[in-house]
Amino acid sequence: MSTADNVVAHSDATLRAGSKSFAAAARLFDTRTREDAVMLYAWCRYADDVIDGQTLGHEQEADFREGQLERLETLRDDTLAALREGRADDPHFVALMRVVRNAAIPERHPLELLHGFEMDVEERHYDTLSDTLDYCYHVAGVVGVMMAMIMGARDEAVLDRASDLGIALQLTNIARDVIDDAEAGRVYLPADLLAAEGLDQVDARNPSQRAALHRTALRLLDIAEPYYRSSRAGVAELPWRSAWAVASASRVYRAIGTRLRREGPSAWDRRVSTSSLQKLGLVTRALGDVIVSRFRRSGERPRGLYARPR
Repeated sequence: MSTADNVVAHSDATLRAGSKSFAAAARLFDTRTREDAVMLYAWCRYADDVIDGQTLGHEQEADFREGQLERLETLRDDTLAALREGRADDPHFVALMRVVRNAAIPERHPLELLHGFEMDVEERHYDTLSDTLDYCYHVAGVVGVMMAMIMGARDEAVLDRASDLGIALQLTNIARDVIDDAEAGRVYLPADLLAAEGLDQVDARNPSQRAALHRTALRLLDIAEPYYRSSRAGVAELPWRSAWAVASASRVYRAIGTRLRREGPSAWDRRVSTSSLQKLGLVTRALGDVIVSRFRRSGERPRGLYARPR
């Protein structure tokens, strides 16, 4: 197996172990797009794990805060070496180099993701929804932009819609992971939304907070909806197979939010997810979304949504 094939195989194994939802959607891409997408995922997953002290998004290390700033600096140095000097030994950074070259992704986008991780390292406090949306862009919206570029998108309006989907997915993630994040000392719920529920802090071990936290999480899901709707217009501009993959990812993540709504605070007693059979049904329905998008194209992007950096 060639070095290039090894990097793709390594990235593919990372995807299958790290995200069943995205792995299901990625099967729909054509070969070239899928290879680039899984390589970008592998670098993003690795960078996230380095900062969070996790393995493929799981198994949180108790002392993950120790040495976190140094790990971020090393991660940034290694990323810049790969992007500017074409120098990398680790397969995650070789993957990043190949994706950036293949899709002509500007250097600033991977660095924006690292800025999002810097917010975690600095234990940034999110006072307002605007603060939380800024975080969502930097850890997910920009990933949507890079993924869209892998799919051939270059029009700024289409990239805006890709950012919207990334933000919607991250808002859903935040709502799903409220308790897990709080146990790790992380709170992404805006302080003003918490204050509206009479909370000035989040205590994952306090069951009396669960109802108020759930209402706040549902508020985030409500906020995510216009971002999901906006992203559909971008789907119409993508090649068929890429559009199907993106629409599938949107369906799967929205289903996570639907389950959180339906089950109430008890949903947090286990990880909120969808079964393989449910994913199959959602992927099938997503094909219908793509077909409809070809005949019902949206106009202007809704006002008031987060404006990504230019």
